[in-house]
Amino acid sequence: MKSEKVWMDGQLVPYEQATVPILTPTLHYGPGVFEGIRAYVTPEGTGVFRLREHLKRFLDSIHILGVRDYSYSVEDLRAAVHQVIKANGFQSCYIRPLMYLKGPMGLDMDKSVPATAVIAWEWGPYLGEEALEKGANLMVSSFTRLHPNIAMTKAKITGNYVNSMLVKTLALRSGYDEAVILDPQGFVAECTGENIFMVRRGTVFTPPLTNALEGITRDSILVLAKDLGYPVEEMSITRDLLYVADEVFMTGTAAEVVPVRSIDTRIIGEGRRGPITSILQQAFYKNLRGEGKFSKQWLDIVD
Repeated sequence: MKSEKVWMDGQLVPYEQATVPILTPTLHYGPGVFEGIRAYVTPEGTGVFRLREHLKRFLDSIHILGVRDYSYSVEDLRAAVHQVIKANGFQSCYIRPLMYLKGPMGLDMDKSVPATAVIAWEWGPYLGEEALEKGANLMVSSFTRLHPNIAMTKAKITGNYVNSMLVKTLALRSGYDEAVILDPQGFVAECTGENIFMVRRGTVFTPPLTNALEGITRDSILVLAKDLGYPVEEMSITRDLLYVADEVFMTGTAAEVVPVRSIDTRIIGEGRRGPITSILQQAFYKNLRGEGKFSKQWLDIVD
């Protein structure tokens, strides 16, 4: 279900009127910033998952991009998110804040001014309900993750995701569900829109943030794994180490927590959702539903 109303710089406008000029610099060159956020049904009402952390990352991305004179604060944007959810009558939804540039065509960002939209819509798990239980089939992409001195890999900059679209499209055309992307040194970085974890001999491993996005779902899983008593390590991971993992899973706002069934046709573990993945997945959803240990600090209830 799409939005009926979109928040654009302080005004709620009908979805069909939420448009930008064809010569918007962001459309041509990619200097925009976005966030992906989810809201869930809880006993106390609609709860937005780690909203302030997402909005802080949104502002950090704008700062990293180098946009000057951005006027909205975390609290301003939080109010906008609440307003959009209520205006559309959603109980659970996906929320997309977007900063784009308005101004004359050209490559000088200082000649443009930032504008902001907040959009929400009802959107199920990105890789589908079936993948949450049975797992996804992955390939290791021939495309490389962006070098951090070529593109700012800690920011959710719109133009960066051309890389993700190339990888994802190739994976789907090749018969896979998703893809692992290696960094310029040949180590595992992340997937097209997800962070990646592996479990080996009872320890939960994930690549360091050297060349991967600082995922908020990733952080949540690290918190939950430590709370449940699992050893957790950040370390450089090679593609062949993934092949011999006991379990592999992906995390992201859109995808949530998705087990991996195979990589490059190699079956991972027993070829289905592993026991630790299952426990972490259940703990994650319990907190999203307002029933977990961290629910009160992680859920922002829409009043």
